[in-house]
Order: sequence, then structure tokens, then C-alpha cells
Amino acid sequence: MSNTDSKASVEALFKPFASGNLELANRIVMAPMTRGYSPNGVPGEDVAAYYRRRAENGVGLIVTEGTLINHPAAGGNPNWPNFHGEAALEGWSNVVSAVHEAGGKIIPQLWHIGLTRKIGDFPNPEALPIGPSGLNLSGEKITEPLTENEIADVIAAYAQAAADAVKAGFDGIELHGAHGYLIDQFFWDRTNKRTDRFGGDLAARTRFAAEIVEACRRAVGADFPIVFRFSQWKGGHFDAKLTDSPQELEQFLAPLASAGVDVFHSSTRRYWEAEFEDSFLNLAGWTKKLTGKPTITVGSVGLDNEFRSSKGDTAQPASLAGLLERLENGEFDLVAVGRALLADPEWAAKIRDHRVDELHDYGTEALKSLY
Repeated sequence: MSNTDSKASVEALFKPFASGNLELANRIVMAPMTRGYSPNGVPGEDVAAYYRRRAENGVGLIVTEGTLINHPAAGGNPNWPNFHGEAALEGWSNVVSAVHEAGGKIIPQLWHIGLTRKIGDFPNPEALPIGPSGLNLSGEKITEPLTENEIADVIAAYAQAAADAVKAGFDGIELHGAHGYLIDQFFWDRTNKRTDRFGGDLAARTRFAAEIVEACRRAVGADFPIVFRFSQWKGGHFDAKLTDSPQELEQFLAPLASAGVDVFHSSTRRYWEAEFEDSFLNLAGWTKKLTGKPTITVGSVGLDNEFRSSKGDTAQPASLAGLLERLENGEFDLVAVGRALLADPEWAAKIRDHRVDELHDYGTEALKSLY
């Protein structure tokens, strides 16, 4: 990272943010990153300490790793954290207390992996993976399509998780509608071939997500923040597109905004890339322009190569100058930081205090411990 990032521009990251009931000390968000350190789905004291460490070093909002809603096929690893059951919810309540004691804010990411789950995966090997049409991300038929009654049960599970987030003291929720997981499988025409009300054109394919948002809104009340994460790319399909133009993006976003989304988390692998031709705006920039809602940008912030890069498994700190200019110009409102914060829990404090020479490189060894 260059030491020429000016003090004035760095301060853009540390301006307070307020939208509705979401009030943050600054614009830095910890991006959700699956860690797998919750045995039997229960986050322990080490998980609480992991999140607290980021909060006490100046992260404004923490989005937890994906947490599994109460559905037997929601996940595919017994060490991924649940967001249901007394023990897991008590664990999350302890995480919230630790983060709040450190002066931070935290929201859980509510997750169902859909047909990225393999048949026989633990913790529930008997549960078949589910998806809108029973198709995996390659378009291969794996299981039968969900029935409308089964869809209703999944929607209810999301709503219950949202209600439990309120009880546990969280500051909002994030719905994971990105990266080829269950909600995103309804969005994508390759995986959604339904002919009922949950399939069809792009707007119709948002119905499942919109009904989840509506159910969560009923469960949490009018003022509890709901963040929605979406992406064009899917796991293993980085060139996938839900929309090819601002007009299509507007058709996609409008039902979600109307359903009750407060903030959109627009996931890209490289935040600096323009989303459409003839405009410099990235996905978060276009989302804010089209909906008027606050947005979170994400994608290799502070690092010199992108997530799952062909350049290898390491990344070095990189200049924030371009990001800060776009933030100051109001293209987006919040900035999510993933791998840089995973490798260095003091990342935000070091940026704030102009200690860029102390920043850590990211390497896969960071994944081998929960620090």
C-alpha cells in the first residue's frame, strides 16, 4: 500500500453512518467469511473473541460468517455455525455481547446453501439438497424441484432466524442471496426452470427472495435493519450474469427494495471494475443509483489480487486511493473488507492511524486458525 493515501481521504472511511436504525461509527464492514470453527454448529468463546478482536480495533459493522437456518439441508459441514437451537443461539448471544462490549455492531448472515450441498454431506447425510428446480450450478439435475409447501417451510425458517436475531441482541440481519447458494439459485435462469409463480422472467425469479424479505420484516418489525447480499458471479462460475444492463438490474432490485431491504450488499470480486459499459459505476454504485438505498461495496479491498485469484493464495496490501475517492463521491456508502481483515484484525485501526507499513499480507495460513 502506498503511503501517499492522504489523511483527508482516509478519513472518509471513518465518518459515521446512519440509515434508519443502523448507526455505525464508521464505514468499515467486516465481510462475511466462512470459518468452520463451530463444532456441532455451536459458536464458542473462541468465535466470540475472534469477532470482538475486530470490533475493538475499529470495525464499524461486523457481518458474521454464514449461519445456517433451521432446515436439515441448509449446510454441508458440521463445523459451520447454526442459527437455531438453544446452544447455538446462546453462543451467538455471547458473540453479540462481546462485540457490543468492544463498541462494535454485528449482524448475522442467514444462509442456506441449496444445491451446492452434495448428497450425503454432514451434519445431516440423509437430507437431500434442495433448489428451485433440482439443478446444480452446472445445470445438472440432482433432486426433484421444491414444492410450494416446501418453499413455504424454508421461508418460515428464514423468518424464525430473523426473529431469533432480535432476541439475541443483534443489530440487524443479512440475507445471503449471492454466490450461487439457495436464494441465488432462484434468481439464475440456469438453475431456476420453474413455471409457477417462483419462476419465469427476471422479476418473477425474485419472488422467493422477496417473500423471504417480507416474512423477515414481519418477524422483526418495521425498524430492524435488513441487509441483502447479492452478486452476479456464482461459485465456480465467475462470469455468470443475472443482469446485462442497468434496466435489467432495476427490474431485479425493485421487488427486493419494495419487500423491505434497507441496505444492499453488492458482491463483486474486484470493487474497481465498472459493472456495465459506458459508466464507471460498480455494482454497488448502480444499486444505489437505481434504488436510492444505501449500499456496501466489496471485492479485494486493500489487496493486490482478487478472491480466488489465479495468481495464487497470497495477496499483499494495496492502495486505497481509488476506493476512497469513490466513497467520498458517494458512489456507495459502506466498504466491506474480507481477507485483509481475516489476516489482520487490526486492519481498521492501522488504516485509521496511518500505520500502513504494519499491515499484514494475506496468505492461506490465516485460514488455519481463528484469530
